[in-house]
Amino acid sequence: MTVTETRSTVRGGRRPKLAGGRLVTTISLAVLAIIVLVALTGHWMAPYDPTAQDVKLGSTSPSGAHWLGTDALGRDVLSRLMVATRIALLAPVLIALGTTVIGTSLGLLAGYRRGWPDAILMRLTDLMYALPGLLILIVIVGVAGSSYAVAIIALIVLGSPADIRVIRSLAMGQRELAYVDAARTLGLTNRRIMLRHLLPNLAPTVTANLLLSFVYALGALAGLSFLGIGLPAGTADWGLMIQENFKLLHVNPWASVAPAVLITITATAATVLGDAVFERLSAGKSVSQ
Repeated sequence: MTVTETRSTVRGGRRPKLAGGRLVTTISLAVLAIIVLVALTGHWMAPYDPTAQDVKLGSTSPSGAHWLGTDALGRDVLSRLMVATRIALLAPVLIALGTTVIGTSLGLLAGYRRGWPDAILMRLTDLMYALPGLLILIVIVGVAGSSYAVAIIALIVLGSPADIRVIRSLAMGQRELAYVDAARTLGLTNRRIMLRHLLPNLAPTVTANLLLSFVYALGALAGLSFLGIGLPAGTADWGLMIQENFKLLHVNPWASVAPAVLITITATAATVLGDAVFERLSAGKSVSQ
């Protein structure tokens, strides 16, 4: 899966700085803040009922009444976009949290304890890497009856191995440093050393992985929706809106282009913010050390 290569950039503890510096980061943060605000208030701010159909009206281009036009069933595109924002953000956030918690916990355990925990986890991780993740995801969700909950669980399981490998690699390097030896000499338990000493030093990478997992999940869920898997037809969802309105490009291209643009903007802003947070936390760690 592409997330493997994407996350591997944080493996060595360094990431390239993005051009634009604070301005790009500020813009990205503002964009994400607006998107989150729409996700929280979209159901109340939407100018029309996103499910209300007007078959006689049908698909229309943008106008004063409908700023982004209507789809084939006469539903207001802007209203559907606003309402769909909650689903578009909530599921990827859950996947990112689940992936990060599992990947960080198991990676930290494998990298610090080594021995049989490391051997078992690495063999399982290698097995997951050998499997075609996207194909397995489509099969699992298809067999489960296009369940969105199953898609979320499957993405958490399939996305965790990448985090496990990254955190394991960094934990292996940290366990050999002097501060870990000092903690052992003081008689601290392995659990305390991992949670109170190693984990804070891995915070930059963990945070970056969290945001990258969100981006990965956002794209994966949109892809499933575009294929008609995961959500029932008619649901206000960005990926599903692209699929439903793809044939309307010659009538109202915004019905399909607008959700695609929102997916791109959200993913880009989250990636930029992840880079900025990583650089800031890494700089803080360097100063403190």
